Amino acid sequence: MPVDFTTSIKVLERGLIVSCQAPVDSPLHEPVVIAAIARSAINQGAVGIRIDTPAHIKAVRQQVKAPIIGLWKQQLPSYEVYITPQFDHAAAIARAGADIIAIDATSRKRPEGETLGSLIDKIHHQLSKPVMADVDTIEAAIAAQKAGADIIGTTLYGYTTETQNLSPPGFDLLSQMVEQLEVPAICEGGISSPQMARQALHLGAYAVVVGTAITGIDYQVKAYKSVLND
Repeated sequence: MPVDFTTSIKVLERGLIVSCQAPVDSPLHEPVVIAAIARSAINQGAVGIRIDTPAHIKAVRQQVKAPIIGLWKQQLPSYEVYITPQFDHAAAIARAGADIIAIDATSRKRPEGETLGSLIDKIHHQLSKPVMADVDTIEAAIAAQKAGADIIGTTLYGYTTETQNLSPPGFDLLSQMVEQLEVPAICEGGISSPQMARQALHLGAYAVVVGTAITGIDYQVKAYKSVLND
């Protein structure tokens, strides 16, 4: 039986979701630091935050009440799927305090023969959590909706073999999703200014996720330094 998570997702509508993550070799990659960044984002009006790993989610949960889109990046041998690839990863971030579970919903091979539909179904019925499907193409988005995803993001546009020649933000993919899907379409990836975020909403995005442009200190400093050293 389908589970309706409309109410828990409604708070995100037309809002800014801030992805608070840092490279594993960065001094920022500490639960207390990520929690401080997340709290700052919420204090300034973000409607939700996107957090990686159970440890970081647990630390953030202690600081904020706003919705946490949780994920756990895992590099598994022989598989390219890496955003919360298995149910055990989903269960761990749910226990840590995630309100919404983000998963890789591309067409790439999944570990242990588990289908996208079975993973979403278990998250719905065993964890009682809505699912954000991270996709790269309109075909993957349509398949994710059919599999039961509650919201679908352009997160992996430009980051898969199929889309490697494309650069985010995936406004073209977003437009297709808005036109063809019945579930909310989230714009994530490559949003580097408030004006671009507004454009995403004008195109019909339910909400906008911004990460690097707000919280990516390591990446931003590298980018400035490389230009200044030219």
